[in-house]
Amino acid sequence: MATNGVATTNGKDRSRSPKKELKTDPSKLTEEDLQDGFSAQQIFTSTTTKSGYTYDDLICLPGHINFGVHDVSLTTRFTKKISLKTPIVSSPMDTVTESDMAIAMALEGGIGVIHTNLSIEAQAEQVARVKKFKAGFIIDPVCVPPTMTLQELEELKSKLGFTGFPVTAGGKMGQPLLGLVTKRDTDFVTNRNTRLSEIMTPVKNLVTVKEGIDLVKANNILQTSKKGKLPIVTESGLLVALVARTDIKKNVEFPNATKDPLNKELLVAAAIGTRPADRERVRALAAAGVDAIIIDSSQGDSVFQHEMIKWIKKEFSQIEVVAGNVVTKQQAKNLIECGADALRVGMGIGSICTTQEVCACGRAQASAVYNVAKLANVYGVPILADGGISSPGHIVKALSLGAGAAMCGSLLAGTSETPGEYFYSEDGKRLKRYRGMGSIDAMKKGSDDRYFGTAAAIKVAQGVSGTVQDKGSIHRYIPYLTQGIRHGMQDIGAQSVQQVQSMLQAGQLRFELRSAAAQREGGVHGLHSFERKLFDS
Repeated sequence: MATNGVATTNGKDRSRSPKKELKTDPSKLTEEDLQDGFSAQQIFTSTTTKSGYTYDDLICLPGHINFGVHDVSLTTRFTKKISLKTPIVSSPMDTVTESDMAIAMALEGGIGVIHTNLSIEAQAEQVARVKKFKAGFIIDPVCVPPTMTLQELEELKSKLGFTGFPVTAGGKMGQPLLGLVTKRDTDFVTNRNTRLSEIMTPVKNLVTVKEGIDLVKANNILQTSKKGKLPIVTESGLLVALVARTDIKKNVEFPNATKDPLNKELLVAAAIGTRPADRERVRALAAAGVDAIIIDSSQGDSVFQHEMIKWIKKEFSQIEVVAGNVVTKQQAKNLIECGADALRVGMGIGSICTTQEVCACGRAQASAVYNVAKLANVYGVPILADGGISSPGHIVKALSLGAGAAMCGSLLAGTSETPGEYFYSEDGKRLKRYRGMGSIDAMKKGSDDRYFGTAAAIKVAQGVSGTVQDKGSIHRYIPYLTQGIRHGMQDIGAQSVQQVQSMLQAGQLRFELRSAAAQREGGVHGLHSFERKLFDS
C-alpha cells in the first residue's frame, strides 16, 4: 500500500532513504553529531567518485577562534633545512624572477628562484647580486655616461621613474665615479642637447665614503651632510654602491627576512635543467653562493633528473635540491629516494600553461597536493604547491592540504620587481608582459629543456604569452597576501601552518565540495558593476 508516494507496512511509514534519527535531547549530542563536512581523506580517497579536484572545488569549514589574527604564525619549511616566515616562493620564470624579485621576496620572508633562461655567467651574477645585497644599499644603480645629453636623460627619467643618477666614465657600475646629476642640476637648463659633463655635480664636490661602511654610519653621514645620495667608492674611486635617503626612509628593517643565520646574507634559489651542460651551471651557481637548486622540468620523474639529483647531493651536499615537478605518489617516492630535499608539485595547471591541453597529462592541483604531501610527509620532505594560485585563499587551501609553501608566477607577475618594462594598453591600463616557460617565445630562449625539447625539430608550445596588470611593489603586495592567509588560518581555527597540517592529518580539518552554483555564490555576484580593490594603498 502506498500513501502520498510513501510506502507503508502495517500502518508504519517506511522512507525510501534511511534517515539518521534526530536527537532531541542536547545532553545526548555526541562529537559525531556535531561534525560537519568531510576530512580530506574522505574526499580524496573516495571510491564513489573518480574525479580530481582543484582548489575552487573545495571550501574549508570554519573552526573555533580563540586567538587574534596577529597571533597566527606562517613559519614553514621550503626544504628540509631552509625555513621561511612567509610561505610564498616566486617561480623561476623569465618574466617573474631575477635578482630584484629574489631580493624582495627574501626581505619579505619568502624566497625567489632565479630562472634558467640566462647564460651560466648571467644567472650566477643574478645569484651573486642577491647574496651581496645589504638592506639600504643600492648595489646596481643605473649609471649614465658624461656624454649623455639632457634630452636622453629626460627620456631615461620618464622610463625609470626617478631623477638622480651617478655619472661614471663609461656609464656602468664599477667604473670611476665622475659626478652625480639630479633634478637640481637640470631644472633650469633650456638646451636639451647639453651634455651631462657640463651640468653634473663633479665628484670633488660630492660627499663620498669608502666601501665597507655600515648602513648606520652611512645614514648618519646623509643626515649631517643633508645630501640625498651617498656614493660608495673603492680606494681608487670606482663606484660600488649608492645609499639614498629615500630608501633609508622607506625602511630597511625586515624582521621576517630569509637570511643565513651566520653571515646574515639573504637566501636565494636558482633553477637548472637536466642536460649535461647544467652541471657546469650548478658549479657556477655554487661558487656564487646559491642556497638551493630547483631542477626545472614539467615532468620530473625522469632518469635525467634522478642522475642530476644524485650528482648534486654528492658534489655539493650543502646545497638543498628541490626536485619535480610531480603529481603522483610514485613520482614523489622516486625523487625522494634519489635524495630530493623538497618536491615541486603541479603539472599543467598554471594560468599560462597548456600542458594538460596539449599533452593530455597532468592532474587537478588540489588532488595532486594532497596525495603527494601525504606521501612526502612520511619521509619528512616538504612540498611546494606550484601553480593554480590566484588569491590568498588558494594559498590557505594549499597549506591546508599539506604544502609547505606556494610557488607563484601569475600571482606575482606585474609587480615592479619583475623583469621587463611597463607599457599602457589602449584603455590606459598599466601592464607588463607575462609568459609561460612552455611558450614558444620562452622556449626559443632556452626553456625547451624543461619540456625535453632541446633537439626537437618542431617545438610544441605548452604555454602562452600574455599581459598582466600592474600590482605595485612586492613590499606592498606580499603583506596583503600574508594578511589574507592569516585571516584564513584564523577562520579555520589554526594558529600556525604546523597546526593546520596536524588538523589535516587527524581529520579535524573539515572540507566540503562546492557545486558550480556554490562557487558562483562564493564570489562577487548580483551587482551591476563593481570595483575590486585588493588593499588600502
